[in-house]
This record gives sequence, structure tokens and C-alpha cells, in this order.
Amino acid sequence: MNTFYDVQKLLQKFGIIIYFKDEKNTLAMMDEELKALHDAMLIDHQTFIQARLIINQRRMNKL
Repeated sequence: MNTFYDVQKLLQKFGIIIYFKDEKNTLAMMDEELKALHDAMLIDHQTFIQARLIINQRRMNKL
């Protein structure tokens, strides 16, 4: 997983599609959904960390 699109595709595998007009809200909701998937042990720890890293990088680029 290397791109924001890859994170979106990961969430789509679980039927999760997130879009808000404000991208900050979109990123926050994606982060919450990733946490829920990780807590439910539906994604492994490495995937969780990589996806959160990509989301955080996108947040930093939007500042």
C-alpha cells in the first residue's frame, strides 16, 4: 500500500466508502474506520500502520 487511493480501495473491500466535502473530515473518518477494522482484527497491524501513515502524510500536505 503506497497511495491514498490504495487506502480507499482497502476500505472499499469492507464496503466502506467515505466522502465529505471537507477533506479534513474525510481523512478523520477514514482514520476512525481504520481503527475500527484494526480493533476488530480485520486488518493486520502492518496494514493499519501503513494506511494511517498515508492518511497523516496527506493531512500534512494539506496544511
